[in-house]
Amino acid sequence: MLADSRFPGGGHVHSGGLEEAAARGLVRTVEDLAGFLTGRLATAGALAATFAAVATSDALSTVDRWLELDGEYDARTPSPAQRAASRAQGRATVRAGRAGWPSPILEALLAATPEPHHPIVLGALAGIAGAEPQDAALAAAYLAVSGPASAAVRLLGLDPFAVNATVVALSPRIQEIAVTAAKKPDHGARRPAGSGRARPRPAGRGPAPASPRGGASFCQLTTPIRSTSTPRWPITTITTPARREAAPTGSASAAR
Repeated sequence: MLADSRFPGGGHVHSGGLEEAAARGLVRTVEDLAGFLTGRLATAGALAATFAAVATSDALSTVDRWLELDGEYDARTPSPAQRAASRAQGRATVRAGRAGWPSPILEALLAATPEPHHPIVLGALAGIAGAEPQDAALAAAYLAVSGPASAAVRLLGLDPFAVNATVVALSPRIQEIAVTAAKKPDHGARRPAGSGRARPRPAGRGPAPASPRGGASFCQLTTPIRSTSTPRWPITTITTPARREAAPTGSASAAR
């Protein structure tokens, strides 16, 4: 349901960079779109999938580090426009989530960061609903390409059937990214199925431990691009080491 185009999460008003690429003449045809979507899936899509998976894991466990997680995602999103769009989608998803899946876990997230990034909210709601990290990662990866694909039909008048076929062709890579994103170390003891509530940490244990330096608990991405099309802009592999401390909101200095 979280990946349904009818879900009021605000995705329909954001093109994921497609509008700018079209304005610059970088995307004009279905073939151009295929290259654009491949690049977006391997970069922003893989990033969103990983953070959604971790957020789901945190929602299903005793771990409470929403502010740190949100800051880590912010630091890995260097574009101010993309950061603003992600938070706008996050706000819309929060409104829909509060109506559909009211939970103290969601309220704890909002208490820590009132305007969380979209993948963080997506993952939290997936966990609240009882989904697994891989499910959230799959939804995030799919949304990373389905939004721009839909925008291409509206902005460029491309054949919707051809555009849909382009998204379908990315299915194996979307699945692969979701599986990779979910292969992270365990982030805490799991809650009983259907509990929907966070268990308090035992007295005297203090706050949940921070992620180990150099670990992959947040996002150590190495996402090779597999495409038969040749995009009209350079696309490189992203390798993002984990950080102990989140960068300040809006800062691009920590993005790599």
